[in-house]
Amino acid sequence: MIYSVKARFIEERAAEFYQKITDGTIQSQKPDGQEIVNSMKRAKITQPNTIQWSEMCFCSPPLKHERETIYNNFLTDMTTKIIDDYEEYDGELFIDFLEKQNRE
Repeated sequence: MIYSVKARFIEERAAEFYQKITDGTIQSQKPDGQEIVNSMKRAKITQPNTIQWSEMCFCSPPLKHERETIYNNFLTDMTTKIIDDYEEYDGELFIDFLEKQNRE
């Protein structure tokens, strides 16, 4: 299934999240690491401290393993909604925001 996901990001953990997204830590996680990385590269900041993205997952409840292993460490207030296909959202790319924050 493909989900539209919305969550608030924890600003104090943004640098650590960016590091784990870009250094291969998350990507090497099986079975869903690559999908998490791809999802965070698609995620857009749609409201202050809020990101939205599309993600494929076959867990019940949705994103169960992803939440337990990664998302609950860096995101809060996560909601999901089933959609037919990946969607594009308006806003700044979350990964670009994280990269800028990491340079400062």
